[in-house]
Amino acid sequence: MVTVSTPLGNAQLVRYARQILLEEVGESGQARLLAAKVLVVGAGGLGVPVASYLGAAGIGMLGLADSDLVDRTNLPRQVIYSELDIGYSKVQRLEARILDNNPEVQIMTHPRLTPENASAVIEAYDWIVDGSDNFQTRYLLNAICARQKKTLISGALSRFTGQLAVFRPGDACYQCLVARLPNRDATQGCVEGGILGPMAGLLGCWQALETLKQILALSSRLQEELLLFDALNNSSHRIRMRKDQACPVCGE
Repeated sequence: MVTVSTPLGNAQLVRYARQILLEEVGESGQARLLAAKVLVVGAGGLGVPVASYLGAAGIGMLGLADSDLVDRTNLPRQVIYSELDIGYSKVQRLEARILDNNPEVQIMTHPRLTPENASAVIEAYDWIVDGSDNFQTRYLLNAICARQKKTLISGALSRFTGQLAVFRPGDACYQCLVARLPNRDATQGCVEGGILGPMAGLLGCWQALETLKQILALSSRLQEELLLFDALNNSSHRIRMRKDQACPVCGE
């Protein structure tokens, strides 16, 4: 692990005491988190727990990208929002909740990422967390992260199943895994196929944890692996990913 020399203040030592006690983190690891710049794409089922736990963990600069408004159908799984938030901007409400927990975090809000704005937004961050709910955004983030040599932590949900993968510069990328746009009927998200609220919270927390492990460079972090989780059967397994030399994004 690379040591970050910035000393922690007394208030920070108290706030993050339980994390600092972990030998895998320590003061140098906490300083690394405080120096990290992370962009969370999506402020929904995955983005809410990811951003909430990253902010609470002390990520120094946290970006939130989404243009959606809070809807009543969001509330069973996006539990940081309330009835009073319906009709208001998700990123603004999420920003306020994160700052209520940890006012030290610098939060930047962005609209939904598009081919026109994504490159400039991503350039300001070191780590990109994909909590989006559509393949177009996933392909877009993957292409830009590969070009800018940024690590992409990607999560996806469908009914009772979830998947988590990390795409690092030089390794297999998302398009190596999903070479072409899948059939819509075979890849139902929560809007089309339904979902139980805790499923989003479970995978979102897992995604937040993996992001922290990547920043801390822990040996147990995902490395060219796809983690699959079946909540209905309480099973999980990891699959080794291979770089596709013919991939249009990262191949030769």
